Order: sequence, then structure tokens, then C-alpha cells
Amino acid sequence: MLLIAACNDDDGGSTGTGGSTGAGTGTGTGGAAGTGGTSGAGGAAAAASASASAGKSPKTSAAKITVLPADKATNASFTTPVRVTVASGTLTSVRLADSTGRAVEGRMSAGSTSWTSTGPLTSGTKYTVAVAATDGDQLEAAANTTFTTATPANTFVGYFTPENGSVVGVGMPVSINFNKPITDRAAVQQAITVTAQPGVEIVGHWFSSTRLDFRPQEYWAAGTKVTLKLRLKDVEGAKGSYGTQSKDVRFTVGRSQTSVVDLAAKTLTVTTDGQVSATYPISGGSPEHRTWGGKMVISEQFQQTKMDSTTVGLGDEYNIPDVPHAQRLTTSGTFVHGNYWSNPAIFGSQNTSHGCVGLQDAKGGQDPNTNGYAFYTGSIVGDVVEVVNSGDKTVDPANGLNGWNLDWAAWRAGSAV
Repeated sequence: MLLIAACNDDDGGSTGTGGSTGAGTGTGTGGAAGTGGTSGAGGAAAAASASASAGKSPKTSAAKITVLPADKATNASFTTPVRVTVASGTLTSVRLADSTGRAVEGRMSAGSTSWTSTGPLTSGTKYTVAVAATDGDQLEAAANTTFTTATPANTFVGYFTPENGSVVGVGMPVSINFNKPITDRAAVQQAITVTAQPGVEIVGHWFSSTRLDFRPQEYWAAGTKVTLKLRLKDVEGAKGSYGTQSKDVRFTVGRSQTSVVDLAAKTLTVTTDGQVSATYPISGGSPEHRTWGGKMVISEQFQQTKMDSTTVGLGDEYNIPDVPHAQRLTTSGTFVHGNYWSNPAIFGSQNTSHGCVGLQDAKGGQDPNTNGYAFYTGSIVGDVVEVVNSGDKTVDPANGLNGWNLDWAAWRAGSAV
């Protein structure tokens, strides 16, 4: 504030009592006795007031902002929403973002006095919060905070098949085995998607608390491209147990090939892309050890493997260290494999095995002229081998990748969503 004192050259001059009209007293009797003078006590007070006014700080906004989690918090909950509130004002903007700059969505209250995050937070991640608000006089207030979310101590993972980039047969399901029991099946299943091109309905089925498979109603069409998306990170699969995976898996369905093992005829007939491509004489399970009936999917292939009867509860009946061209059909130990130790005359005429399906082969598995070699090299994981006329019950759908033995209604009934 600028103060102006009057200076008169006419009667009274600067010493007369008619100086400026302030009430203060000057330093001389005839001096500037007017209250507006600069040398009197009143003049000094006015000058001090002017100086104070010139140096006064701007007003502070009455708006008070609170952010939870608190600034610099560590081990903040990633399952609890971020909440921003303001007292004596309204919020004008809130931005919550992770360390990469990715914003997290949120919702403002009706009166703009609070904001709550609605998007998910990620464990073990640093976040920043930038807030602006105004009070009733439109004076602005701001807050900028950071916090870091906790990393869960108890986690689970899902082991999936088939592998990324693989080419599989038309019967190959997507099968996921979890390393810990899942109690919130719906939450976990919702975090997993399986899509196909060309498109087809794909449904999940829980065989147990640790296994979830996906398949379409019918076998995949040849050439189908399938994508599995796991979005399990921070999904609570059981109380206090969180997923860790976020990844995509892609595989392709190869040519269409299915086989039928007829244990009455003792033959294995292969159909490739709609045409019968081969028929092989076989030997299946004996009357004492019948082969399971039903549709079974090749889940593993071994150029050569050991087969020991003690591992399947059959005592010491056999122990063969070098079974050639073995292809697994069940978890419990059913294979279709080469057989070099039996009399060649049994193939196509007698069922003599302990439950497997055998084709004539050579020791070492290197003879391309044998049926065991031919069937093995013409097969891939995911091909279907259907056993008919076995004289035994249908294989348990959970015993291997054999969910095709459930009709579509029963399969859908096993979904949690």
C-alpha cells in the first residue's frame, strides 16, 4: 500500500498545525503535526502497516486432503482400494498410477469429497497418487504421495499343457494342474480364458480342487489356433493364497487323426483327415487284465521307456527296461507301445497284455518297417485312441486327458462359472 503525505507551500508551511490531519504528534512543536506526516509517531505506524501489507503471504486453502495408504507406506494391501478424501473442500482431480505410468481407474463420490480406486492393484508394486482440491474460496490444495504394495507370502501356480508353440492332435484339451487346492474355483476360472480361431464354444471343467481342463463340445478342427490366457496374478484361489502367473500360451491343432482299437477284431485302425490311413494288428489286455474302454488321448510319447509291474500294483510280473515307441493313454499306466518280446503270431489273434495295447516292434525301436515304429512316428500328442469291445468299463475321464468320455451336459456341469 502506498501512503501519500500532503506538502503545502502556502500559509502554515510544514510547521503549522494545519499539516495532514492525522492525530499523531510530530517531533517538533511546529513540525509536521498532521497525522499523515512521516516523521511523527503516527507516520511511523502507517509506514510499518504499509510494509507489513506489502510482505504478507497469500492465503492458504482450507481444503485438507487425506490419502490412504499413507505416504511412503510399504507392504500396503493390494486387495484394499486406495481412498482419497478431502475436508473443507472438493476434489478436482485424482490420478493413481503404477511405476510404468499405467493409471488405475477410480470413482469420485457424488459430492466430490472422496475418491475410491476401482481397478485392481498389483502386488509388489510402487504407486504414486496425485490429488488436487479447492476450498470454498476456490483456493487450491494439492497432495502427492507414494506407497508400495506387499508381496504375498502364500502363492499358487498352475502347470499347464500343452506347451506354448506346440502342434497337437484334435483331442488335446487345455489341462491345468494347480500346486495347491483351489477353494474359490469361480475366481480362478474367471481369470483363465481359452479362445480358438476359428471360434468355438470352450468350457472349463473341474475334475478336482487342483485340476481344471478346457475343451470344446467336439474335437478341435484341424488347423485351429488356440490361445490360453492365464491372468492368475493376485487372484485369491484359497484364503490367503494368491496366484503369480500372467502369461499367454498359444498352440496349433495339426492334421485330424483318430484311431480305433477294436479288441474283438484285435486291430488298430487309423483315420487321417477323414480317410483310413492304416490298419495294424494288435494285442490288447488279456481276460485277466482287460484294457480300459473309451476315448483316450495320447499325453506323452517316449522313444523308449522302462515298464515295471511293481509301479502299477501287479507285483513282479514284468520288468522291461527298453519298451519301444511308448505313448501314454492314462495316468495310471495304460500305453499303446511297441512289443519285441512276444511271439509275432499273437498280434491280430490274441489279447495277452496286462492292459496296454501292443504292436509288433523291434528291440531298440530302430526298424522303420515295424508297425510299432510306423504308428509312433505317425502320431502326435493330442491324438485320440478309442478302445471298443474291451470287455471292461470305460476309463475314468480324470485318468489322463480323457474328458471326452463325458457328454457335453456333464462336462458343462463341472464349470464354476
